[in-house]
Amino acid sequence: MALTPDDVVTKQFQHVRFKEGFDPDEVDDFLDEIVVEWRKTIAENDELKAKLAAYESGAAESAPASEAVVEEEAVEVAPEPETQPEPEPVSAAPAAETPSGSSAATAGIIELAQRLHDEHVAEGVAQRDQLISDAKAQAASIVSEAETRGREELEKLDRERTVLESRITELRDFERDYRSQLRSYIEGKLRDLETTATPSGSNPVSAIGL
Repeated sequence: MALTPDDVVTKQFQHVRFKEGFDPDEVDDFLDEIVVEWRKTIAENDELKAKLAAYESGAAESAPASEAVVEEEAVEVAPEPETQPEPEPVSAAPAAETPSGSSAATAGIIELAQRLHDEHVAEGVAQRDQLISDAKAQAASIVSEAETRGREELEKLDRERTVLESRITELRDFERDYRSQLRSYIEGKLRDLETTATPSGSNPVSAIGL
């Protein structure tokens, strides 16, 4: 397509979903178009310069021959030389302005392309730094949360261990008291049996192995 500086200035890139910035593929394609037009402009500039040089060289060579022919005709026609109107000089300014204007447009395109490239790179670097920062913050949050849960679990286990140890102590005390009470009860019963059996002439309970 025929690309103009206005097309470059008014070019609108579509925003990409789920992230900020422009679509890299679209920017690269547009930059490729700029390069193609730039190369065409350079080729046209070279062609115009060659034509201008050839025109100036041909004009310089034909000028002396034209003046000689004019002088001979003037001598043959009239004895007195008449003043001949001088040919107007060919102005090469318009031809020279075209390459200059194209060079300015090319420089503008290059400058715009470089600015777009720099902006794209800056946006990419900013997004990369933001992603790294977010990842570090998320990792720190996860580690902090894990440490907090670990401390809570350890405290919970310590409390449960304390309760279990207290319960075991209570059971051991209960067992000791129960054994003591049971021994006292059995010994009391044995004494009662011995006391009851002695008056009747029976052997004491201790004698029969009780």
